[in-house]
Amino acid sequence: MIATDKEARDRAHMRDLQVGLPARRAAVELLVAVLQKKQALDDILGRSLEKGAMFNLPVRDRALTRAIVGASLRRKGQIDHVLNSFLERGLPEKSGTLYPILLSAAAQLIFLKTPPHAAIDLAVTLAQYDPRAKRYDKLVNAVLRRVATEGEAIASALDAGRVNTPDWLWTRWVTYWGEARAHAIAASHLVEPPLDVTIKSDPELWAERLSGRVLPTGSVRLLPKGRIEALPGFDEGAWWVQDVAASLPARLLGDVRGKRVADLCAAPGSKTAQLALAGAAVTAVDLSKTRLRMLGENLERLSLSAELIVSDAATFSTDEKFDAVLLDAPCSSTGTIRRHPDIPYLKSAKDIEALTALQARLLDNAVTLLKPGGRLVYSTCSLEPEEGEAQIAALMVRDDGLRLDPVGKEELAGHWIEPSGCLRTFPYELKLNTPEWSGMDGFFAARLIRAG
Repeated sequence: MIATDKEARDRAHMRDLQVGLPARRAAVELLVAVLQKKQALDDILGRSLEKGAMFNLPVRDRALTRAIVGASLRRKGQIDHVLNSFLERGLPEKSGTLYPILLSAAAQLIFLKTPPHAAIDLAVTLAQYDPRAKRYDKLVNAVLRRVATEGEAIASALDAGRVNTPDWLWTRWVTYWGEARAHAIAASHLVEPPLDVTIKSDPELWAERLSGRVLPTGSVRLLPKGRIEALPGFDEGAWWVQDVAASLPARLLGDVRGKRVADLCAAPGSKTAQLALAGAAVTAVDLSKTRLRMLGENLERLSLSAELIVSDAATFSTDEKFDAVLLDAPCSSTGTIRRHPDIPYLKSAKDIEALTALQARLLDNAVTLLKPGGRLVYSTCSLEPEEGEAQIAALMVRDDGLRLDPVGKEELAGHWIEPSGCLRTFPYELKLNTPEWSGMDGFFAARLIRAG
């Protein structure tokens, strides 16, 4: 019996649904974990790949899951506005995974340009799998059909940077940095960032092999494609992943060859690797035994070495003092939102208050580890002045044996240096020829010297 054209199309459609469903289900699970359970995306991605919803997914479907989650979080403000336009009574209570299903499907329709039949039908199917969401399957179908026809126009009429930035962050950035800079910061978060790597030697060679380009700092930048572990040079330890901004604080210690250097809160270890490569005798301190073990494995891959110590950096002590200390302190990480779009939905102003207290304790202890005349570099990947400039000002009031050692314009070719002599980078800086190639993490760093 010869199949009709319609039957053939129906079978093809069912195959598409079967292929696409696991990736969408994984995306919904990840969004539930971030938005409802307040879990960090990197952590749950790792678990999902090891034994969760992404474990058995082909590489292509894993990439699709990541793309859906990334678009859902980066564009959450716009998508919420679109969905609210069509949810006349708002989102039903006790509706299970209904919201992440709608969010992820709308992200596909508006920003990933997924064919409507696939995004809508799969969303309805996902709703039917959830006992609490399945009674709203017709609502899913109706709302998403309107999103497919009207959603893009509604979303594009909005101020994307503003509506995709939660109010608590927007208010802070406008207050501290002004409205124009706040818009520039927010706009940079809408574009998936490139991948920066620090090269052990011969950046030009590795830029060619990785189809990347050498940045003014010597890092190599490439557009991410597939698994990082599969890229040339990874297995042989020729490079490690490190945003260009994150590579700057260790450089502020100057020539560390033969010097004893402590790297506090060291994991995951990119700065430890920098210091070891530069010839320092590095002591890497971190509270997490698991993260420190991963740091050690990365150093082994890179054929570099350091002394690894599991300890609380706020109380760590040693008989022999250090020539230099690098403290890249735990912080709100608001400078890395372009790379971690879950941060605005995991952190709050209250978290910053708690973190600043921790940072002060870490700084006070870091000073005690220095030899007279030793250098301390303090850094955070935060855009919040309380975690940067204000911390250093308060430290120097508490300890009159410290003086600020301004970063000279010749050290970083005059880039990113504030009038105070501190380092401050913003996500919209380092503009190259297209947005996809541009940007850097937001960082603060200050260098101090202990009195001799």
